[in-house]
Amino acid sequence: MLQRSNRLMRTMFWCGLVSAASAAPALAADVTGDWLVKDGTAIIRIADCDGAMWGVVAWEKIPGGRDTKNPDATKKNRPFLAMPILISMKPGEEKGEWEGHVYNAKDGKTYESKIHLARPDALEIEGCVLGFLCGGEIWTRVTSLPPGPATATAGTAKGAPAKRADKAQPKAPAKSTAKTTGFANSPAAAENDPVGDVCLLPDVARGTH
Repeated sequence: MLQRSNRLMRTMFWCGLVSAASAAPALAADVTGDWLVKDGTAIIRIADCDGAMWGVVAWEKIPGGRDTKNPDATKKNRPFLAMPILISMKPGEEKGEWEGHVYNAKDGKTYESKIHLARPDALEIEGCVLGFLCGGEIWTRVTSLPPGPATATAGTAKGAPAKRADKAQPKAPAKSTAKTTGFANSPAAAENDPVGDVCLLPDVARGTH
């Protein structure tokens, strides 16, 4: 009886190890969430929208930016807040890598880009984003948006430029996160969150930049 019990315990132990090993790559490769860019001027929220990764501006250090360099005249007054930056990124050739495009508001152009996790709380980007990224950069995962005035409403991202936001720093990255869709495992998606569900934003839903 004791031997049978020991065998059962060993079986359960090894099954647990296999399950943990299987789950680890999925968690480790999860690029969704809120990411603070290297110079701290913006937070980009990445979400899985129907199998493609989209990243939008979820927070600006200086609110009220506009997409004045966009070659599309109808978008020149588009707010930076909730604007797509990482566009329709699909799984790449390398495991854990996503390939797609980035929109650079500095020159109004779109560039090819790749993203992957350097560490669970560090995202490596290749491409040009908002003028502060050309080549490669590491973004840091955050668990909340800094306090400040809401400059857009979820799903619309319209409205007049807002006052300057507080200079509070984002909270430190979480120990681990669970993958979700739209809000992209972001605790920032709450009542004070001006962006909300990435996948419901018109520019993302239309698949445009």
